[in-house]
Amino acid sequence: MNKKTIPALIVLILSILIAVGSQTFLGACVHGDGSFGACHWAARAMLALGGTQAVMAMLALVFPKQKQGLYLGMLPVSVAGLLTPGTLIDICKVNTMRCRMVMRPAMLVLFGLTLVIAMVGCLTARGRNA
Repeated sequence: MNKKTIPALIVLILSILIAVGSQTFLGACVHGDGSFGACHWAARAMLALGGTQAVMAMLALVFPKQKQGLYLGMLPVSVAGLLTPGTLIDICKVNTMRCRMVMRPAMLVLFGLTLVIAMVGCLTARGRNA
């Protein structure tokens, strides 16, 4: 394993955690009447963003010459993930709800980490193609 593949592996793992976690253990609120709140749709959007980043990370592993471009593409996806819960898509208003106590903080940390790792990967992929 090459040192330059480590960022792609880390982003892949974090992105899978985002996609799976947003629908399961880090997911949105479950309302008592069975209805979906706005936080449900934020979780669905994070599923899509996490899945997109996972595919980009897999492509970075398969196509090493395009690695830097793929890392650059991961940056706006990470920013969109940071802005999704609570900014782009509303979540519940009550501070004690699951989406505010679990989902939003976890997604901010995970997308923040993918942003930093993608930046590191972009810098390490510069120059000679991995």
